[in-house]
Amino acid sequence: MPVTEKMICITCPMGCTLQVTHEGETVLNVEGNACKRGEEYVKRELTDPRRMVATTVKVKGGTHPLLPVYTESAVSKPRIFELLQKVREVELQAPVTMGDVILEDPLGDGINIVASRSMPAQTK
Repeated sequence: MPVTEKMICITCPMGCTLQVTHEGETVLNVEGNACKRGEEYVKRELTDPRRMVATTVKVKGGTHPLLPVYTESAVSKPRIFELLQKVREVELQAPVTMGDVILEDPLGDGINIVASRSMPAQTK
């Protein structure tokens, strides 16, 4: 039985509101997309939704108590909370350099957690 629902495409800044008709994971019709990326987005969203994750980790001895980090690529949406639980367990020692791998392949999918800024050690 076909289902029609609205989705907002997040592949570009336009944020098109899409009218999607699908039967399970099979896309029957997409309307409202300003470019072809909207249709590709719907197909991915129905079969394997993924998101970039940005969060913070604790830092000892740094100029700030938290360091912003992010995933190198998009993570499977159903596994985001599992990933965040593993990131919460991390506590770093300053200094940290932007781009350092903070957590290597925590979900076993080849996606690392990386520092998105440098954190110098606190000077006394």
